[in-house]
Amino acid sequence: MFSKQNVLIVLAVLLGGIYIYYFTDWINHPHIQIIAQTRPIQPRGPVAKVYPVSFLLDGKYKLRSVKVVPLAEYATNKFTPPFWHLIAHTNVASVEGFLYGQRIPGMRPWITNAQPRRLEPDTVYRLFVESGRAKGQIDFHTSGLI
Repeated sequence: MFSKQNVLIVLAVLLGGIYIYYFTDWINHPHIQIIAQTRPIQPRGPVAKVYPVSFLLDGKYKLRSVKVVPLAEYATNKFTPPFWHLIAHTNVASVEGFLYGQRIPGMRPWITNAQPRRLEPDTVYRLFVESGRAKGQIDFHTSGLI
């Protein structure tokens, strides 16, 4: 039979395991919460088709990767070429938010000298961000100029 001491030890280990699983990031990867907003301001340049899109993160992160892909293409091909893809280069600054196509200090395009492609109106895109072990994604919809 189990002694009272053994039962208490097993119970303490079990409760400790449950606590670690549900309340820490030791096992589960942390998630970055993202808010995407279309900003109804006059976009720069005469060829802009959509309002600028801004992304707000739930804290300050030193991003390792930022990527935007069209959702319809991504649903059928996980390796679809991204519209915008930045990777960490050196001394990445902590950011809490950014605009689509904006230069983020310490990051560079995945393909050297690549420029972000123009977003199309009334299209759904997916943003992927990575920072250390934390990852996040959000689908956002662009709206055309009025």
